[in-house]
Amino acid sequence: MIIINVKESDSLEKALKKFKKKFEKTGVVKELRARQAFEKPCITKRQQKIRAAYKLKMQTADIEN
Repeated sequence: MIIINVKESDSLEKALKKFKKKFEKTGVVKELRARQAFEKPCITKRQQKIRAAYKLKMQTADIEN
């Protein structure tokens, strides 16, 4: 359960912004999307390796420049 402390002086928009930020950090939507379609573990691992290689490539390119 997400609890947000709102002061009387805070506006509704500010409270909504806080709620959205906390909700996004919990990762509920990300997990929901992942559970909608089953993905084999080998495919998940392959995707993680591809992402890691891409990040490493970008970091080394950033350091060289």
